[in-house]
Amino acid sequence: MVKRIIYITFLIGCVSVVWSQNDSTVTLTRSQYEGILQRLNALENQAEKSQKRMAKQNQMKENDTTITTSHASKGRLQLGGYGEITMHRFFYSNEFTRYAYPEQYKNVPSRGQFDLPHVVFTVAYDFGKGWKMSAEVEFEHGGTGTTIEIEEEEFGEYEQEVEKGGEIALEQFWLEKSFAKWANLRIGHIIVPIGLTNQFHLPTEFFSVLRPEEENTILPLTWHETGVSFWGRAAAWRYELQFLAGLDAERFSNSGWIKDGAVSPYEFSLGNSYALAARVDNYSVKGLRMAVSGYYGHSAANSLKSDRYKDITGRVMIGSFDACYKDYGVLTDISVVYGHLTDSKAISIANKNMPKGSPSPRTNVASDALSFAFNVGYDIFHTIKKLHQREMKFYLFAHFGYVNSMFATAEGISKEARFDRHIVSGGINFYPIKNLVIKAEFASRMFFNLPYNTENTFSIGAAYSGMFTN
Repeated sequence: MVKRIIYITFLIGCVSVVWSQNDSTVTLTRSQYEGILQRLNALENQAEKSQKRMAKQNQMKENDTTITTSHASKGRLQLGGYGEITMHRFFYSNEFTRYAYPEQYKNVPSRGQFDLPHVVFTVAYDFGKGWKMSAEVEFEHGGTGTTIEIEEEEFGEYEQEVEKGGEIALEQFWLEKSFAKWANLRIGHIIVPIGLTNQFHLPTEFFSVLRPEEENTILPLTWHETGVSFWGRAAAWRYELQFLAGLDAERFSNSGWIKDGAVSPYEFSLGNSYALAARVDNYSVKGLRMAVSGYYGHSAANSLKSDRYKDITGRVMIGSFDACYKDYGVLTDISVVYGHLTDSKAISIANKNMPKGSPSPRTNVASDALSFAFNVGYDIFHTIKKLHQREMKFYLFAHFGYVNSMFATAEGISKEARFDRHIVSGGINFYPIKNLVIKAEFASRMFFNLPYNTENTFSIGAAYSGMFTN
């Protein structure tokens, strides 16, 4: 299109010259002709550079951190969200003793499950002059509810019952001031961008029916904390630095490492200790995004029973690398997360001695945790022009991963082999439109060189994400 405009401009210029000569013949010398061609080539090069620059900017916008940021310029008030509907068939037992007595659970009947893992509603408003706000309310597993009844069998006494399991949470609420493209200040309850899935957690941004198991085992997903964030873009870079409340060591466990330390069981978030998080993304290569992220914070003092952690620091250090390539119908990504916890033995002892009513799982905690995941998919609609123009996609994908929430332990803390897991899966993602996906996946959780049974799951899901207003 750009080339056509250039050539049309050139022809109009030639006609103008001829017209100005009162129908007389215009003769161009060889040097004049070559000069015009050089100017045309220069214009073409300039146009191609401009197109590449615009494509890179569009790629960065597509990979922004929230639904609302990339749509903020379309209108002052924005409404949107995302949600998931899933069905699963598990071909293994969910009994907690299945690892202690694996032989007893070899040929158990399969079991099924329907779920609404996440349904999120977003509201955002652009106040003007660089001021914005955004809030997200999340209903996990359909939300929760309690009722009060008069129980006849209990002599007419009032009785309160839990009617629905689940959770309702404020996932995000922040105010932001944009000073320039490279300088934005955000304060409130924000996403902590550690790892691949926290940064790209919308259900239309990953292949699996549920959020990837590897990162979801050892990291809070979605990880949201109250704090302050400075972020921006410069050339092919996006960067973010956050100051946050620290994690709560009382909630650490053998199965999830520090995962539950971000969730406060109280009416407030403890802020006795603090943390820093940072992330840098690069978009220099067309179709490729690469990123590193890191977290550092103290955790032992962030408990209501902080006296039980006297002289314990509990430093949490996490490093992550992730990358994604998307072009020519190919979509592939990789994620590596490694974490280290100091004083893990002292925290384990303190947690196991917590009183019965404590929110602590009262288990050992590892000093190190590791996760790795690799996905590759191909859009078979990519070569079908009509379907590609309608933004319809049909991905065939494969997934390979590893996670161990007790990858390394302090002296005196035994490793638990059941947390050393390999995950292999494959399936399809069908996008009838850009913001809606239908998924199917078969996954195997395997324990190499261990006596445990392979745990297979077949899952189907549908999900959406986007804004409801323009």
